Amino acid sequence: MHFLQSDKFEQNKEVIILISIILGILVFATVLFFIWGRIKPTNQLKELKMRTNSWWVMASIFVLATILHPVVSFVAFGLLSFAAMRELASISKNVRDDDRRVIIWCYIAIPVQYFFAYKGWFNIFIIFIPVIMHVWIPFMLVIRGITTEIGRSMGVLPTQMMLTIFSLSHLAYLLSLPEIPGFNAGGRGLLLYVVFLTEINDVFQFVWGKLLGRHKIIEKISPNKTWEGFIGGVLSTAALAYFLRFLTPLTEIEAVLIGFTIACSGFVGDVIVSAIKRDIGLKDTGTLIPGHGGILDRIDSLSLTAPIFFYIVYNLHYA
Repeated sequence: MHFLQSDKFEQNKEVIILISIILGILVFATVLFFIWGRIKPTNQLKELKMRTNSWWVMASIFVLATILHPVVSFVAFGLLSFAAMRELASISKNVRDDDRRVIIWCYIAIPVQYFFAYKGWFNIFIIFIPVIMHVWIPFMLVIRGITTEIGRSMGVLPTQMMLTIFSLSHLAYLLSLPEIPGFNAGGRGLLLYVVFLTEINDVFQFVWGKLLGRHKIIEKISPNKTWEGFIGGVLSTAALAYFLRFLTPLTEIEAVLIGFTIACSGFVGDVIVSAIKRDIGLKDTGTLIPGHGGILDRIDSLSLTAPIFFYIVYNLHYA
């Protein structure tokens, strides 16, 4: 049994190039911050070091997902959704204690959704969570016979599934997309493309915000985000999307527009989760990843960029 598809992977030179770029950036940042810390340690440097450590973790997860056997990759993504759903459910104060038994149906939906993605059953894949489970979860709440604040639970549980299961499952479905003649990178290239641009957009917005940030965007939700950081991140991400388009079947103009879209939707995903954390009264959703809290703290942007990127690319080149 081969867990690495060696022959196929060796042919995907585009994927190898991006993996090399990612690892090169991380090694460079690690060495740079180490030397910087020896010369002039600061609090800001400490934050950058913790972020770099978390980027190593996330990069390892998604790089492995591109080179391992597809079954292993789908299981890994399913576990990622499980961890995110469990994390969000454990900190939520908007679900009644009696409803936590209903959450089991949310967990059961994870292997079902990822099975549909693995088989490439597009029609059932796109309706299972937002239609079928969106009806099933409220029905399960109703038959328990407890109507006090039931409306709130009916809204919270399906939303949690959309953020942690439905959205992330689109990353896995990229691996099931059919081959396009002349496009060698395939689904693995698309996966690395959207994940790398999403994560690097967070970096760009953070760096530009620290360098030039003056004007707050949504101070009550995310006080560190500025217009300068946002605009700098959008422009930088769009430029990088253009140069990395060899990982996709996108044209030059499509790649630039995709870069803008990923940057903007990534920002929106970030502030949505930030608003949820503020409502709960927490800084982080967990402590799993040093420097970035929990799983949801690192995939908040992907919760929007993954499905938006998927449907744009799917309709442009696969429909």
